[in-house]
Amino acid sequence: MEKKLRAVAIALVAMLLVVAASTEAAQGLCNMSDDGLAACKPAIAVKKPVDKPSDACCAALADADLQCLCKYKSSGMLKYFEIDANRAMQLPAKCNITAPSEC
Repeated sequence: MEKKLRAVAIALVAMLLVVAASTEAAQGLCNMSDDGLAACKPAIAVKKPVDKPSDACCAALADADLQCLCKYKSSGMLKYFEIDANRAMQLPAKCNITAPSEC
């Protein structure tokens, strides 16, 4: 009986983690939706990046919490997602958005 109860508890915790992760993913990152992040991906890609960010990217970036995004500029995860940190740091200027002074 204890083993069954433990298994149910583990399954419940796992399910809660999945729900929490999917809810967080739907909200995006630093006030940028997943669609906004995807719109910016071509301009910050490691391979074959485009020079000019799309209007959708700039609109998403205008509503983003740039100070929050700054926290990720040195993240090792950027390489995993094939994001060029230098190009990402150039996005606000390319979108005519004032970047935080301490970024």
